[in-house]
Amino acid sequence: MGRLDEVGIIRILQKALGNAKFAPEDVESFRINDKKIVAKVDTLVQSTDMPSKMTVRDAARKSIVACVSDFAAKGARPRYGMVSLNLPEGVSRQEVRQIAQGIKQASEEFGVRILGGDTNEGKEFVFQACVFGAAKKVVPRKGAKPGELVFVSGPFGHVAAGLEILERGRRAGPRFRTDAVKAFARPRPRLGFALKNGKYFTSSMDSSDGLAVTLNEMARQSKCRFVVSSIPANDGLEEFARLNEMGVEELVFHGGEEYEFAFTVPERHRAAIQKNARLTGTPVLEIGRVEKGRGVFIEKNDGLYRLRDSGWRHFKK
Repeated sequence: MGRLDEVGIIRILQKALGNAKFAPEDVESFRINDKKIVAKVDTLVQSTDMPSKMTVRDAARKSIVACVSDFAAKGARPRYGMVSLNLPEGVSRQEVRQIAQGIKQASEEFGVRILGGDTNEGKEFVFQACVFGAAKKVVPRKGAKPGELVFVSGPFGHVAAGLEILERGRRAGPRFRTDAVKAFARPRPRLGFALKNGKYFTSSMDSSDGLAVTLNEMARQSKCRFVVSSIPANDGLEEFARLNEMGVEELVFHGGEEYEFAFTVPERHRAAIQKNARLTGTPVLEIGRVEKGRGVFIEKNDGLYRLRDSGWRHFKK
């Protein structure tokens, strides 16, 4: 038998829990009386998610941010949260204070009131956050239709570059280095933009596992073909890729940890999306279109090229 990956593990759990037909989503939603409750849980583990130069303050903040990013992708407002901490033996008072400061910072940034949580002892730092809210509408991953436009909430590639700089000492100019490391360590989901514009979205998904994974999942669930006609890269990324003999497309589509989101809208809403992006200071980019068919393709002068479904997944070798 082959090695289990994250998808295989989830399928086993779904089957055991009687939910084998479950469609993956960014958040879970359910009703209590007349209220639609939205919930998300996320875990950040030191050995797999924290580069050696990342502070525990940034890691604690990021554990909340990961949940907020999923709420943003659904056009839902996070309200309350709980945090579970696994702390190694010998953790210092200063480290605990930094963790508290990171959680507080995220709470104040995104309006999430932390109600409580749990503390345990283990071999390494583990931060687990669970965030709740209520919403009238939750934008699904499926719902895109032929003729619609594909957008992303910001440029891609800086985060992957930041991780390469931190972990492998990649070459970069001073300004790009600062921006890229900050993008990785202190991401800021586009919650404000999403709350104002979610009514226009027909489908949407958080991109923290990589833009290629996101676009392929949205296309698969929508039973449509996505064509990418514009690569959402920021200034400086091409130079970074050239200096380190890396591919721009690899950084943009397969890096992960972006905490941006992709979304589709009918063409008639393009002007509203662009106007609201300017008003909220959100670097929204139109990257392509939805067509009849299946899969995700990059459009170049000499034709269409399949964008493989590859990004960050746990247990992948």
